[in-house]
Amino acid sequence: QVQLVESGGGLVEPGGSLRLACAVSGRPVPNAPVGWFRQPPGKERELVAARTWAGDLTYYGDSMQGRFPISTDRVKTTVYLEMNTMRPEDTAVYYCAIRRRGSTWPGDSADFDSWGPGTQVTVSS
Repeated sequence: QVQLVESGGGLVEPGGSLRLACAVSGRPVPNAPVGWFRQPPGKERELVAARTWAGDLTYYGDSMQGRFPISTDRVKTTVYLEMNTMRPEDTAVYYCAIRRRGSTWPGDSADFDSWGPGTQVTVSS
């Protein structure tokens, strides 16, 4: 069974930065793409970024505009999301997930079958 646990969320001022981490555990840890999603209050969940562990495939949502690079550490089985130049509209619960369904890239939330509990990120002055 795969488990994912996010950390690093919190309160940040506009223009600031946060680094989220997602620790992935399992026996074995699936060699499957990983992604970060977010769900703002009252809105649908959206895909922020996705990446294969080796980094040969990467995807970023249009609204990220290059501000949120995703990275993976295969040794630590951890996925990171560096959030820079943050805006109030980035306020959301952020989730990491592993994708083991579907064949298109990056797919959608239905293709990601294991999820972490989420971490709250609030951007406010």
